[in-house]
Amino acid sequence: MDIKEYFARISYRGSHDKLDLATLTDIFQHHIRAVPFENLSMHCGESIELDLEASYNKIVRRNRGGWCMENNYLLAWVLKTLGYEVTFLGGRVYIPEYGTYTEDIDHLLLKVLLNEKSYIVDGGFGMAYQLWEPMELVSGTDQPQTPGIFRFVEENGVWYLEKVKRKQWIPNQSVSLTSSHNVDKEVCCRVYLFTLQPRDIEEFRSSNARLQTAPDSLFVTKSICSLQTGDGIRALVGWKLTEMKYNFKDNMDLVEIRILADEEVDKTLKEKFNIILDKKLVPINSSRLSLF
Repeated sequence: MDIKEYFARISYRGSHDKLDLATLTDIFQHHIRAVPFENLSMHCGESIELDLEASYNKIVRRNRGGWCMENNYLLAWVLKTLGYEVTFLGGRVYIPEYGTYTEDIDHLLLKVLLNEKSYIVDGGFGMAYQLWEPMELVSGTDQPQTPGIFRFVEENGVWYLEKVKRKQWIPNQSVSLTSSHNVDKEVCCRVYLFTLQPRDIEEFRSSNARLQTAPDSLFVTKSICSLQTGDGIRALVGWKLTEMKYNFKDNMDLVEIRILADEEVDKTLKEKFNIILDKKLVPINSSRLSLF
């Protein structure tokens, strides 16, 4: 594995000699805008390996993306290679439809210690809840970013990540009538919880397998590919292409939705996400669970 090859993959040409917040943020933002959050391998008849070299080859050499256990595993290697102090943490994702967090640890995130301050670096959540900057690990403080206002709330050693979403303007709203868009008001959404207990990558092996096989797994019931852009995100879930521009006007996000025909899916993956798959994708979007 070669750090220069990784930097070429994310089109990063900046300095990386200083271990400071500006450099960390710059590398992080290049990553999330070049590497999609996606689970397409599962829906091409392939498995997702929890292995650093496999993730490197997939993301860097095959120009693909990955989910949290691939993206953040690779990011941890990058940051450690540069000299940052990185710790694996384990999270449990909030499911709005059930009003609860998942029972088991199913999200890998990173803690980075920098100048005696701790930051959460998470390049593997995707969609509209993806952080755009490292977040300082402080409780109860709003940390505005382009996607919205994020905050941590700590209670008895458990840390909760929340996001305040803007109103959304959907010109073609008839395409989607789901209530998850929250078009009428700003809303505070729970994202996930975690503790500061250091984790080993081996602790995520059972979760990596379960998320690919459990019938009720979001990743089994949806084919997902999302990518952060310069001013928003784009996402393909099944045949549904959503493109969002943050803070488009009057503290509103512009959301445009289109349903693709089968023959448009591969072309859209190439043009919108820079992904060319080796095997045939079988799109799916059979779950009522929301992603926005």
